Amino acid sequence: MSDPVRPGDRGGAGVEPPADLPPSATGVGRRGRVSPAGLARSLILAAAGNRIAEAVVARYGMRLGASRFVAGETMDECVAVIRGLNREGLRCNATVLGEAVRSRADADQAVRDYQLLLARLADEQLTANVAVKLTLLGLEVGAELAEANLTQLLDLASPRQQFVRIDMEESRHVEATLGLYRRLRTGGVGNVGTVLQAYLYRTASDLESLLPLGPNLRLVKGAYRESPQVAFPRKADVDRSYVQLMERALTSSGYTAIATHDEAIIEHAIGFTRAHRIGPDRFEFQMLYGVRPQLQRSLVARGFPVLVATSFGTRWYPFFMRRLAERPANLLFLGRNLLRR
Repeated sequence: MSDPVRPGDRGGAGVEPPADLPPSATGVGRRGRVSPAGLARSLILAAAGNRIAEAVVARYGMRLGASRFVAGETMDECVAVIRGLNREGLRCNATVLGEAVRSRADADQAVRDYQLLLARLADEQLTANVAVKLTLLGLEVGAELAEANLTQLLDLASPRQQFVRIDMEESRHVEATLGLYRRLRTGGVGNVGTVLQAYLYRTASDLESLLPLGPNLRLVKGAYRESPQVAFPRKADVDRSYVQLMERALTSSGYTAIATHDEAIIEHAIGFTRAHRIGPDRFEFQMLYGVRPQLQRSLVARGFPVLVATSFGTRWYPFFMRRLAERPANLLFLGRNLLRR
């Protein structure tokens, strides 16, 4: 029998490497050299923002393998997935794929898409909330536009007791995102949460500043390409940061969404919550659709709340590339699908 793996270890016999390794961090080895996996992540993330690469990948559509992580290109397809996951005891959130819109018209369209989504989830009485990127709501057009659009969605969701999470994006958007979240919470908005990324140096301070608000926070390791000036350059440091943030959040008065596929960290969280008598009404585990489904179901069988993040839409390319970057071995999966055409 293998020895248990401690959070921050690289894994041992019988333990699957974490599926959500931070792309900015895992490229640097113990001696400061760039590892092959780290180089692969950097190249994948660079391609995520390349329009030529996007056109090539999009040509083959979902058949390339995006359907492994994307719950469909239409709302109907995503709702069918959520319905099935709910039957298995899994909670869900739904995200309309897209980001970084550059026009008010595109932001307005995103609002309409989310209005339809909120209505559909309510009408079908699904156990699901929504998550939204501020850049999809027009943050890069203007902060006031994004705030007005988000407020509109929150006002629609509140009477239906629906929850909206503000997704976190690149580090350059953190200040605007957390500033808006603080204003909403200070103003008494209760059906809103946000996300903190463990790979950013600033996050421990950000967490402390949010705790007096009784926040609902999703903790992630981080999935964007960031420089060593703003993010930890080693995986072990990111793992350590994640565990410290998780423990601090769990012992506060808020609600903590532990979003990771790292089984060592999950088991550490279970032990920590038991030791500190933190009930399952104070936290949940969150994982991506298509990643570690058996682990998701085993946690539900053990009595833990599990939410599966489901995303849909035709603008799946950047999302898909970040999933590949989290674990470059997924490139083999993509390659096999490409050869089958």
